[in-house]
Amino acid sequence: MKILTKITIGFATATLLLVGCNETAKVKPQEKTQVKPIIDESHLGYRGTTDLLKEDVVPPKVEYHSAAPGTSKKFKRAYQDAPPMIPHDTTGMLPITQDNNQCLMCHMPDMAPSMGATPIPVSHFTNFRPHTAVKGDEILKNGKVITNTSSEIQAHVSIKVDKDEKHLYAGRFNCTQCHAPQATNMLVDQNSFRPVYTDPNGATKSSWDQSKWMKNIDTEK
Repeated sequence: MKILTKITIGFATATLLLVGCNETAKVKPQEKTQVKPIIDESHLGYRGTTDLLKEDVVPPKVEYHSAAPGTSKKFKRAYQDAPPMIPHDTTGMLPITQDNNQCLMCHMPDMAPSMGATPIPVSHFTNFRPHTAVKGDEILKNGKVITNTSSEIQAHVSIKVDKDEKHLYAGRFNCTQCHAPQATNMLVDQNSFRPVYTDPNGATKSSWDQSKWMKNIDTEK
């Protein structure tokens, strides 16, 4: 009886060992985790130091493109219809004042082709802010009485456009509000954004034109 008991226990032990081996075989080997490189704190700020309380830390000097106007390579637009950035030297051109805007010398539509410059678009010759006045209980825009300021069609609103493109709208006169020279310095944090242009020429040309964004608006010079 003792012999049978020992044999039974032996078979049971062997069975457990076989089951355990099979279960172990089913376990997948642990995947190796990729350790990301540690960024030193001195690279997280523009000052290039971990001591933010030091007052004598001088950030690197910002250098801009020095190519003369007409000789520089145009930048691709950051995204579809983004304002183009300035690729050439702007020494002596800034700041833009009421009496001095040297950008107009090359970028006006009648001059741009011969200068190899990007022409100022029709939107910059358009006043999208009709003169609004209140007369009694009535609201007038450019002298026309309106009854609904939230109309989607806006056929009753007059947007003034200089169709001859001779007089830049005052709200667009300060070019550097949207267009800016670009530094040649390396970025502290690299930009991984990649634009997807909805227009075949989106990297170099705006897709906006008068027929698109003024479809339902009555325009008058």
